[in-house]
Amino acid sequence: MNKIEAIISQINNIDNLNIVQFDFSGTTLKMMSLDLNEKIKVGQKVILVAKATNILLAKGFEGMISFSNQIKAKIEDIENGKLLSRITLMSNNSYFQSIITLDSSLRMNLKKDDEITILIKASDISIEEVLND
Repeated sequence: MNKIEAIISQINNIDNLNIVQFDFSGTTLKMMSLDLNEKIKVGQKVILVAKATNILLAKGFEGMISFSNQIKAKIEDIENGKLLSRITLMSNNSYFQSIITLDSSLRMNLKKDDEITILIKASDISIEEVLND
């Protein structure tokens, strides 16, 4: 599970649908949620989580896309298996792991030190922990 330390910067809600915005070292991230804990407030530091299988990768990406969460990263390591590849990435002193098919890794010609854009749907991020400072 990928863990991301961030600060809640904005909360928009209608009825019980919430779009929560976070600041991850200057990068804006968003999360969709139906219910929010009462501890979830603007300015609160949290740990976000996203599954490695929900971390998509784009190489040489330009243009518009509906993914709210786009994080610039660098490939630190690639482990190619028989069917899947585990890609370890670094962004803002935080590690991320993405699991993609081996075919995609080879088709994209991924290599250590490649600049990559991490893509995560707002519905694939959740708050694991509210940090008390």
